[in-house]
Amino acid sequence: MTESSVSALVIAQIRLQEIWGYPAFRPPQDTVIQALLQHQDALIILPTGGGKSLCFQLPALLQTGLTLVVSPLVALMENQVQELRDRHLPAATLHSELPKREKFRVLKALEHQRLRLLYLSPETLLGSAVWEQLTRADLQINGLVLDEAHCLAQWGETFRPAYRRLGVVRQALEQSKPGHPKIPIAAFTATADPQVQAIIGATLRLRSPQIVRLSPYRHNLHLAVRTVYTPRGRQQQLLKFVQQQRHQTGLVYVRTRRDSEALAHWLRQQGHQALDYHAGLGASERRHREQAWMSNQVRIVVATNAFGMGVNKPDLRWVVHYHVPTLLTEYVQEIGRAGRDGQPAQALSLVSERTGLLDPTDQQRSQFFRQQTQQLQTKAVQLSHKIPPAGSLTDVQKEYKEGAIALSYLHSQGQLQWTDPFHYRLLPTPSAAPCVNATADHVIRKLLHGNGCRWRTIIQQFGFRHARPDWRCGHCDNCQR
Repeated sequence: MTESSVSALVIAQIRLQEIWGYPAFRPPQDTVIQALLQHQDALIILPTGGGKSLCFQLPALLQTGLTLVVSPLVALMENQVQELRDRHLPAATLHSELPKREKFRVLKALEHQRLRLLYLSPETLLGSAVWEQLTRADLQINGLVLDEAHCLAQWGETFRPAYRRLGVVRQALEQSKPGHPKIPIAAFTATADPQVQAIIGATLRLRSPQIVRLSPYRHNLHLAVRTVYTPRGRQQQLLKFVQQQRHQTGLVYVRTRRDSEALAHWLRQQGHQALDYHAGLGASERRHREQAWMSNQVRIVVATNAFGMGVNKPDLRWVVHYHVPTLLTEYVQEIGRAGRDGQPAQALSLVSERTGLLDPTDQQRSQFFRQQTQQLQTKAVQLSHKIPPAGSLTDVQKEYKEGAIALSYLHSQGQLQWTDPFHYRLLPTPSAAPCVNATADHVIRKLLHGNGCRWRTIIQQFGFRHARPDWRCGHCDNCQR
């Protein structure tokens, strides 16, 4: 470690105490902060509640210029920015739900370089008004941060195609500045198995990144799976579990908006305080319901995956997967919201019996989402024969309703290259491109239906090996049987 890097870390330690009141960094926060202060690319994988946001917020505040934070959800952005503003720090967010007056105020602050942190979605980042400001020659940009980076792999090929264009954002920003200053990229997530890590690295074009990763294992989080045989049996298992946790705060995850509304209504009929939460609700209503749950006015939220990222409720005691996600990374992300205070917490999954003959619910939902993806992919392949070999995203979108999704899918398959964030060219010979493969469904089934230690299965899938080959966690249902 050089003398200058030691000095920078000492200053960071002082500011940590001044701003957040923490006496010291939690390992490996100091390693991450040092890498970012030295303008290195980085891929950071820390468990939920591991203090990831501080790792990029503090370096941004220690430097002059702007750090861009690309984040997937409005609630996540607003929560982090509000916490920074409460500490009187120069941070702001831009998203589609902001009132016009607030957008104007933030754009003025950006124009006059009064911000250190700007949170925005991939779509807002690549919108014309914001992009015009960011590519001004006099605007100093210190770094690009991708928060919840696993979303790039989960959503980039389907309904959030802008994620697939982030890999050329750095090049375009650097070229817009005199002398082409180096702009580092840092990707942060709690859940990225080796396959997702490869997708993130390739898509963002990371340059010799510093990789910091910790095992997702949480010793205080008990994992359990219960088999259900009928739709009514699924309801009764949930009710039984909720009654056992009557005075505790919990989250129930379902897959669709309709399920969220129907199940929350049913729980209220059974005498429990429950609210539904999904992306179909208005922004103010989502904030209202989130606050009611955070303040314990309501004990249970029945939510789609639109809820949870960035929500820091340390005393969340349990998470139930009424419907289990198809990806292990999504499962680990969602159970990781329980027990962030280090106290015992429970994660229960309700699953149909293996054959699906008595309760085909899980198989039907899995097949539905798989078919949706396959339909999008089929359309993308069809469009690839119609679009010009090189052109602009705008022209393709004008001509074809799902043009952006088609281009992002072709990019994920190594059949397309973005020449800048708004222009593409098809590749005559597809390049090798990492993608989420067909084994994803097998992995989650192995976790839910296997007889081995559930935590051990998760740890191995995330590329970690315990010092003892026969290690068992001792606190999942399989270990306790």
